[in-house]
Amino acid sequence: MPFHNRANRISSTAIALVLALAIAPAGSAQTSSDPAADMWARLAKLEEANAQLAAELKALRHGTVGDQAVPAPVESPASYYAPPPQPAPTADQAKQPKRQRHSANAPTDAVGISPAYGFAVLDHTENVNRRTLLQLEERQKGNLDQIVTLSGRVSVIANAHWSNRANKFGYLMRHPSGNNQRTKATQEIAVNSAQLAATITPTSNVTAYFEMLYDPEQSFGAGTITALARNQIQMRKAYVMWGNLDKTPLYVAAGKMDVPFGLQDTVSPFTNSTNWHAFAPLAYGGQIGYYDGNLSVRAMAVGGGAQFRSANTPVDGTAIPSKVNNFALDASYRLSLGETTNVMVGGSYIHGSAYCQSYPIFHFNPCADNVPAWTAYGTVNVGPIKLIGEYAETTKVWPGTQVPVATNAALSVFPAHNVSAFTFGGRYQLPISARETNLSFEFSKYIAGPEGSPWNRQNQWVAGLSHRLGVSVDVFGELIRTDGFVPLNFATGGNQPAGATWSDKDARSNVVMLGIEAAF
Repeated sequence: MPFHNRANRISSTAIALVLALAIAPAGSAQTSSDPAADMWARLAKLEEANAQLAAELKALRHGTVGDQAVPAPVESPASYYAPPPQPAPTADQAKQPKRQRHSANAPTDAVGISPAYGFAVLDHTENVNRRTLLQLEERQKGNLDQIVTLSGRVSVIANAHWSNRANKFGYLMRHPSGNNQRTKATQEIAVNSAQLAATITPTSNVTAYFEMLYDPEQSFGAGTITALARNQIQMRKAYVMWGNLDKTPLYVAAGKMDVPFGLQDTVSPFTNSTNWHAFAPLAYGGQIGYYDGNLSVRAMAVGGGAQFRSANTPVDGTAIPSKVNNFALDASYRLSLGETTNVMVGGSYIHGSAYCQSYPIFHFNPCADNVPAWTAYGTVNVGPIKLIGEYAETTKVWPGTQVPVATNAALSVFPAHNVSAFTFGGRYQLPISARETNLSFEFSKYIAGPEGSPWNRQNQWVAGLSHRLGVSVDVFGELIRTDGFVPLNFATGGNQPAGATWSDKDARSNVVMLGIEAAF
């Protein structure tokens, strides 16, 4: 019988005995004819019953009633419903990672959040195309211990732009600038992006992920920043991955995801590098990889057609994605030279890049043939210092950079050119706060035509300062300078009167950027 039921029974019995003695008629007990003596006899029996009750309660506190052991007293009714204590893990279980130890049991929480992970997985500046590896690492550490981990991130900015050309602002984080930035000066306070994601871990080997994105400033929709076409929410990424680094370095993933091509990262707190704008692909496909913490080898089969612009391989002379005829390969190795010092080098190849259209250039037009690209990249971390470098180039010329004579004879003198981009940057964590405070500088360059052509190049300098208010909140400021104005769409013309081009190698713009990013 449970302890609290037994205690109630004993107490009730004793109380009933006391009441019976107190109200019993005088004739029901051995009494004398002396009323005073009779009263003293009743009091003596009451004291005897009280002593019996006190003895039983004392026995209960010490764990026995007579010769029968009982459980320890319950301190509160809420503890009646507490789950039974879990046994300590065995020696073999203690050696297993947290997630593997608990994989056989129901998680403590079915749904939860992890702010540090949310900030990292939704970051557009670092780990750009290695989110799958980040998730495998986080699961190995036991940091994704809920069935569903919800994540979100909002980026709000305020900025001012100045250009020496009316309506031509070369800042790449906002497009198309002609619809949203007028004259030679413009300012804004706006939402750059908002994201909502879920990481689903139903078993120790399976991870699913989806991410919704609202990005009116970088949307390809027509109109101004307030147009309905530019204010849509899209399913930016969604995939399912099989992998468990505690069991094997191999993993596979399928869905809509970043293509493993290049580094694509930046040391700036907010503004992406020119390499990212020029070569970072997103596509439908399937990926297989090997990752042991140092060596990473990835291969991805990619759907054909104009896969979200940056991965384009013709399908029977069309841009319809009805064949898996594109692919990408990537390999990198990280060498640790100390607790806070490491070097990473890598290289990639993609069979069909964005640069295959003929004149006039439009992102989602079909191509006559694919144009491959390759990239080499590296990072160096030495204590508070981080350096990055990357170079990417197509293996063929971009057909659309040759303007037909009949369209514009003056521009047709420039031969078709291949496309390249490079980035170099450094970041230093200032020793002035317990929270991260980073100072950064980065230069990146995009080259699409020969010297002298209006679409020759666009340079970007970014000086940044950021401070981490918490594990998932960052405030930042940037000073940005761009030289050249080369929109990828219609880079050599085709959308202007008399076959003119809107590219301008002499356009200059300066930007002051402030912002805050908060995630969970």
